[in-house]
Amino acid sequence: MSTPGRRKPTTPGHPYLAGNFAPITKSWSPTPVTWTGDIPAELLGGMYVRNGGNPVTNSDLGREAHWFDGDGMLSGVWFERSSGDANKAVPHFVNQYILTDVYLAAVENSTLQTPILPSIATLVNPLSRLLVILWRILRTALIVILTHCSRTHTAIKRISVANTSILFHDGRALATCESGPPIRVTLPNLETVGWFDGSKAEGERSADTSEMSTPDSKATFGGTGLLSWMKEWTTGHPKVDQKSGEMVLFHCSFAPPYVHYSLIPTQDNTATRESKQRQIMSAPVPGCSGGKLMHDFGVSKDHSVILDLPLSLTPLNLAKNNPVVLYEPKKPSRFGVFPRYNPAAVRWFEAAGCCIFHTANTWDEYDLEGRMAAVNLLACRMTSTSVVFSAGNIVPPPHPDHKTREKSRRMSFFAKYDNEPEFMDPEKYSSDETSPLLSQDDSEGSSSVRPQIPMSHDDEEQCRLYYYRFAMTPGAANTITHQFALSGIPFEFPTVSPLTDMTNAKYIYGCSTTDESFGAALGKATKIDLIIKMDVKALLAQAQRSPPASVTGCVDDRSIDQIMASTDLEDPIKTFKLPPNHFGQEPRFIPRQSGSPGSNLAEDDGYLVLYVFNEDQLNKAGECRDDAQSELWIVDAKTMCDVVCKIQLPTRVPYGLHGNWFSEEHIRRQREVQTLRTVQEPRPSTRGSWLRTKLINSLG
Repeated sequence: MSTPGRRKPTTPGHPYLAGNFAPITKSWSPTPVTWTGDIPAELLGGMYVRNGGNPVTNSDLGREAHWFDGDGMLSGVWFERSSGDANKAVPHFVNQYILTDVYLAAVENSTLQTPILPSIATLVNPLSRLLVILWRILRTALIVILTHCSRTHTAIKRISVANTSILFHDGRALATCESGPPIRVTLPNLETVGWFDGSKAEGERSADTSEMSTPDSKATFGGTGLLSWMKEWTTGHPKVDQKSGEMVLFHCSFAPPYVHYSLIPTQDNTATRESKQRQIMSAPVPGCSGGKLMHDFGVSKDHSVILDLPLSLTPLNLAKNNPVVLYEPKKPSRFGVFPRYNPAAVRWFEAAGCCIFHTANTWDEYDLEGRMAAVNLLACRMTSTSVVFSAGNIVPPPHPDHKTREKSRRMSFFAKYDNEPEFMDPEKYSSDETSPLLSQDDSEGSSSVRPQIPMSHDDEEQCRLYYYRFAMTPGAANTITHQFALSGIPFEFPTVSPLTDMTNAKYIYGCSTTDESFGAALGKATKIDLIIKMDVKALLAQAQRSPPASVTGCVDDRSIDQIMASTDLEDPIKTFKLPPNHFGQEPRFIPRQSGSPGSNLAEDDGYLVLYVFNEDQLNKAGECRDDAQSELWIVDAKTMCDVVCKIQLPTRVPYGLHGNWFSEEHIRRQREVQTLRTVQEPRPSTRGSWLRTKLINSLG
C-alpha cells in the first residue's frame, strides 16, 4: 500500500470533493478479500476494472473542482483461480494511480496546493473572468516548461490524466481520456506501462509490432507537423469490435478539419471475423462545423457515426465573450455517418439541438436484397448541458426555452431532493395539482406517502434513451426517418452485452434514479440508486404500432414509480432498486457461459457487476468515516432481482466514471512488457533543480 494522496481533514464545500466523491489516499496491490454468495464460473480468472478521477494534489479543498477532473485511478477486483481448486475463485482488490506525466510531476512537486491542470470548472464557468482563465492556462504552461528544465525526473509531454475509461485491444489494456492518447496498464496489477501511439506503447519490446501487416504500421496518431500534439487527443470511448478485433476511435481538436479518425487492426489470431486489416491513422473527417466537446460516437459493424453537436469546446469562444464550453441548442445537432473504412464518404444528417455524452449501441440495417438501408443509433440524449456545470458546482446558464418558476431551484444529475411541492422535478408533474396521485413508500416500514408523479414532456431538462434512424439508401436525401425517446425516465451510463454490441441488440442496461432528473443543483452531486434494463426491440415494435411524435415523442411515458410497480413479466422496462441509502456506479454486462455445445442462451443470460457504497458510513458532516468500505455487487441480469454475490472491499471506491470486464483470456494474452513507469526517488538537489522546484511551488 502507498499513500501518495494528500488531504486536509476539513469539510469541503464542494459536493464533488465530499462524501464518497472525495478522493482516497491509499492504493492497494492485489489483496485477497472476503465475499458472500456464490461467485459465478464466468468470472473465474477475470477482472473488473473501473476508471475515475482521484486528484493527488488535494490540499486546497476550497478550490474550483469538477467531477471530470482528477488524476486517473483504476479500481479493480480480480477473481484469481484458487491454487487449491481451479474451479473456485479468490477475489483480490487492487487500485492504483495511472502514472501519467501529470501525476508523476505532481508527486515530484508535492508542495503544490492545486492540481497542475486548470479545472474544467474554471473553463466552463460563465462567470470566470478572462484574466483568471488565461492565468490558469499560463500557470499550466509554465509548470510544463519548468518540468523540462534542469534534472527533473518527469517532463510533462502529454497533459492527459487518463481518468475516463478502460478497454482491451490487441493484447493491451488501455486507459483513456480526451486530452491525450491512451495509456497502457497491466492486468491484474494495474501498473502503468506507457503511452500508446497507435503503433506501440512505451515500455514494450520493439519486436512486438514488427509483424504489422500494413506499410503504415509505424504511423502514429499525432503524425508530424506543428499541430501533431493536438491530433493525439483521443476520445474517451474508443470502440473495439469483438469479432474483428479492430479498435475504432477519433481525435477532436480546435483546428480544422477538427475531427480525425483512426482504425487500428489486431494481430490477435483469435479474432473470429475476417478483418480487412487496414490501418487508418488520423484521417480527416470532412464537414465538421468546429471545435466541439465530443465525448463519444457510434460504431456499427460497417459504419461509424460522429456527433457534431451544438456544444462547442474551443478557446476561440473567449474572443466572442463566451465561455470555453458553450451550448447553443437553437443550432442543429449534426451526425456524420460513413463507412467504417472510408471517412471521406461521410454523409451529414441534421436534427434538433441536443447534447449527447454517451451512445448505447449502433447497428446497420439492410433491405431484403442485402442493400444498405439505414444506420440506427441509440444514445443518451440530453436537452440541456446542466450536468457539465453541476458537476463543477456552477450555476448553469439559463436554457433558451427556460420559463421562470416561482421558488424554483436547479437540480442535479441523479440528485436527492426535498419533497416540498415547489421543489419537485420539472420532468414530473401532477395532472391535478390539488389531488396528486399517491403511492405508499414501504421502505424501512415507513408509513409516509410520497407523490407518484407522471413524467412530463418538458423539453428543458431531459436525459433519455433516444433512437435515431439515418436513411442510407444510395443516392437518397440525408433523412432522419425516426427520432424519439424510448422511455420518459432518466437514463445514462449505458451498457450492452459484448456478444451483441454493434448489432441489433435486444437489451440495453443503464443507470437511473428513483425520483430525480438529470438537471443541475448547487451543493448536490450525482448519485445512482436504480439500474435499468430496457428491451429495445419490444419498445421499437411498440413504436411501430403506435408511432410517437417526432423529436419530442416518447414510446413509454410511464413514471419510475409506475415501472417499479409493474408485475408484468413481459414488461419491456425492468428495474433493480438498490437498498435505502445505497448508491451504485455504472454496471458492466458479463455473458453467462453456455452449459453444453449447441445450447442457446438468451441475450440477457448473464450478470451485471457494479460498485456499491452504503452512505450510512458518512458522518454528520457528510464525510466518509476513515474505515468506510465499498462492495462489488454481482446482479443477475436476467431477473434484475437477485444479487448473487457481494465482494467486500478493504476500502471505498469513490463514485467514478467508466469500467470494463477483462476475461481470463484477456489477461493471459497481454503483450510482453519490458519496462514499467514508477515513482522515482528524489534526486540529490542541485542549484538548478532547487531553483526549478522553488519556481514551480511559487505557482501554488
